[in-house]
Amino acid sequence: VQLQASGGGLVQAGGSLRLSCAASESIFRINYMGWYRQAPGKQRELVATVTNVGSTNYAYSVKGRFTISRDNAKNTVYLQMNSLKPEDKAVYYCNEVDIYGGNYWGQGTQVTVSS
Repeated sequence: VQLQASGGGLVQAGGSLRLSCAASESIFRINYMGWYRQAPGKQRELVATVTNVGSTNYAYSVKGRFTISRDNAKNTVYLQMNSLKPEDKAVYYCNEVDIYGGNYWGQGTQVTVSS
């Protein structure tokens, strides 16, 4: 199983970015997918998840600003990030947990927010 993440970059505070994560596994074998992030010197933390029935979960710090969604036809999950803040700066990782219990990570994509 491979996860290909893309969409990171540099943006000013208040701006937007959209991350994409394409899964090599059929999305119908996926239990849930999500995004995590890790800032320098900090532990990796949950950002958002979406289940195979479309239920979503968000970290409190991103609620109302970030939206996770999935495109089943493309085996892809997206993270729309609006109203970005300098504290959102981190490496963002895509994660997949499949129905067999497999847990997979993408390569990470850097998000930098300038103040």
